[in-house]
Amino acid sequence: MHDIWKRMLDGNERWLADDRAAARRMATVGGQAPSAMVLSCSDSRVPVEILFGKGVGDLFVVRTAGHTLDAAVIGSIEYAVGVLRAPLIVVLGHDGCGAVAAAIRMVDEDVAPPGHIRDIAERIAPNVRRARAEGAVTAQEIVGRHALYTAEEARRLSVFPIPAECTVAARYDLAGGTVTAVLQPV
Repeated sequence: MHDIWKRMLDGNERWLADDRAAARRMATVGGQAPSAMVLSCSDSRVPVEILFGKGVGDLFVVRTAGHTLDAAVIGSIEYAVGVLRAPLIVVLGHDGCGAVAAAIRMVDEDVAPPGHIRDIAERIAPNVRRARAEGAVTAQEIVGRHALYTAEEARRLSVFPIPAECTVAARYDLAGGTVTAVLQPV
């Protein structure tokens, strides 16, 4: 058995032995009622539940590289809003995002990443162009704007109404650990 897989299973055993975790698992077996839906980057340094001090059943989390939208993600958002009645949608970007960096490079230098990574960068590139047109200079500014634009697009594409006041665009600082809301540029 692969060493990494064994360590992962050992971690699962420790989790199973935790009485508080077991109680929470049992409390959520019959259904879920998350307090928020979070669309985040799949970057391993952005553990959503940990960042917000939440546990099993607290958040409905969808993670894609660069928190990009496609039919499956929109369907997941619609499930969270329309079925689970999650009252808040958070789109969480982060500094050091490789997907956003690839899109910036595609826009600024006309360099496309290989394979299907290109598809991800192409989904983000329009947001990079828009952010640049609105005056964003740094990658951090673009990450924040990308989160804003993604929240806007999710509201627009969903068949379920998602009021603007029920969405938050945010950015996570890898080094500092803080999450801050991203405000619409003036």
